[in-house]
Amino acid sequence: MNKLPERIRIKDIARLADVSVGTVDRVLHGRSGVSESSRKRVEEILKQLDYQPNMYASALASNKKYIFACLLPTHLEGEYWTAVEKGINEALRTYSDFNISIKTTYYDPYDYQSFVSNGMAIIEQKPDGMIVAPTVYEYTKQLVDELSQNNIPYIYIDSCIKDLPPLAFYGQNSHQSGYFAARMLMLLAQNEKEIVIFRKIHDGIVGSNQQENREKGFRQYMQEHHPDCVIRALDLRAESNDEDTLMLNEFFQNNPKINSGITFNSKAYIMGQYLQDSQKTNFNLIGYDLLEPNVKCLREGSINFLIAQQPELQGYDGIKALCDHLIFKKEVNCTNYMPIDLLSVETIDYYSNK
Repeated sequence: MNKLPERIRIKDIARLADVSVGTVDRVLHGRSGVSESSRKRVEEILKQLDYQPNMYASALASNKKYIFACLLPTHLEGEYWTAVEKGINEALRTYSDFNISIKTTYYDPYDYQSFVSNGMAIIEQKPDGMIVAPTVYEYTKQLVDELSQNNIPYIYIDSCIKDLPPLAFYGQNSHQSGYFAARMLMLLAQNEKEIVIFRKIHDGIVGSNQQENREKGFRQYMQEHHPDCVIRALDLRAESNDEDTLMLNEFFQNNPKINSGITFNSKAYIMGQYLQDSQKTNFNLIGYDLLEPNVKCLREGSINFLIAQQPELQGYDGIKALCDHLIFKKEVNCTNYMPIDLLSVETIDYYSNK
């Protein structure tokens, strides 16, 4: 066999198999119009060369259109999921040459049936792939079972249900994040005998697997290292922010010795603003996510630390994984943890331009 160039081209294969370039192209793409003898010669040369086609070029040449669906919780502009969508849209621009389109559907995070019904409606539209922010196991299973039956690959972002494995997951190790957050809070609280967890809840539903898993990790650390510290919980109302002040007033009146607390959702600013308004300057507060009002409270001192999890990257990488799997035929790593970034007023300028 003559010496071949380092990068094997279709015309090199055609020369070695003594066929036309068009014949090689038809064999590579499984099209008809090739004699059996020519096909065998081409396939033998491909095997000898261990030829791997340039999937990027092939995808560009293809006219196939890909429709990706996203099922995300409803949210207001500027909240956590806005950043996730920003990453999704950035990926759409990056891969626009490959004929991808994205349709986003929203579900009520405090209504499990909303997750299922909206998800099933997406499946009826037969997308090529789907990004899902999963809810609790029982309802997520209903959806992903249907996705599997329809051979629709799906990506989890924000939280992962290990017993219902996706093509890939992008998000924090939420249990480890909560465990770490407890350690950081107790560095601030030191020998305090009581601390508080602030939750946003509706009809007994927290509305996020991440928050529940963070709390489990938090409680594990506390049980292992501070078993005598009492953990109080204040359930603020997810859909009635106007009542938060009254509930917080009553809580602190009844628990005057509590000076440290945490929230596992992205609305730490609600507590931060309350602390400022009530001039409660001796309270240690840790929260999650770089929402603008959270960062404002961090700068002003009513939040001590924020834990960030790169939501834009989660959205971007979710779309990238679907492209790698469906368009470029690449292997996709299943578990992809985001960093657990602890940010303070001294470090925030080096992490964010907010």
